Amino acid sequence: WMDHLRANGFRVKTIAVEDSNPTRERLGIPERLGGCHTAEIGGYAIEGHVPAREIRRLLAEKPRAVGLAVPGMPAGSPGMESPNPRPYAVLLVEKDGSHRIYARY
Repeated sequence: WMDHLRANGFRVKTIAVEDSNPTRERLGIPERLGGCHTAEIGGYAIEGHVPAREIRRLLAEKPRAVGLAVPGMPAGSPGMESPNPRPYAVLLVEKDGSHRIYARY
């Protein structure tokens, strides 16, 4: 996923941690929406294999939200390329912990 972000013009700083739950909690991402990567950009949390296109959209639209999440590791998402991709949703995580679909892939 980080290679996908770099290829799309994002500068990525990797910080390896044994448990990302405290970071997710600090950023306001509910545990049930957890993925395998947690990032911060422009005051937003990015959780999981979120496509660069949706990160750019988020930064342009500037919604009042915590950020974006792609729970789990769906086949076909950036960094999880697969000959058998599965449909998945990018979720906009609201400040109250709720979420709504931001994009479908």
